[in-house]
Amino acid sequence: MMRAATPWRALSPRNGAMAVLMLCVVAALSFHSGASAAAAPIAVAVADFDYFDTSGEVTDQSAAHLARVASFAKLLRDNLAAQGDYRVVPIECPDHPCTATSMSQDVFIAAARKAGARLVIYGGIRKMSTLVQWGEIQLLDLEAEKLLMRRTVTFRGDNDAAYRHAANFVGDQLKETMPKP
Repeated sequence: MMRAATPWRALSPRNGAMAVLMLCVVAALSFHSGASAAAAPIAVAVADFDYFDTSGEVTDQSAAHLARVASFAKLLRDNLAAQGDYRVVPIECPDHPCTATSMSQDVFIAAARKAGARLVIYGGIRKMSTLVQWGEIQLLDLEAEKLLMRRTVTFRGDNDAAYRHAANFVGDQLKETMPKP
């Protein structure tokens, strides 16, 4: 009865050393391609959003609207930060909110660059009527100096749930468009 030799026993000392070396190289290459260090997250700034109420409603809801618009931007920041592909950086400005229209274009871009952002998300929400809101969202790649996305979205409702739903939808749209590290 012939016993099958294991590959290690069948090799001569010289061939065995070569096989061990080859095995180490293959293992190193496999480790490098399969478990390479993750790329650094892309720095993204989410500016505060502008808000315009053109509904003509009699009741002053300014404070509630400002809170909802602020929560909209916060939800976008939280959504992107939770992914791990992006590192959300704050935009600093002398007066809050820090929106694209509260500063000149040059100052806004400079503030986003100073924050270390490669990408900046900005826009505004306009209340058209009691039920309908419009959002304009833009995504700018500061490194490539290119507008990657400009999207208008509409949503129904003037309550926290409507803003949350809209922010989740916009977050999904951004994820599809934003570059990956």
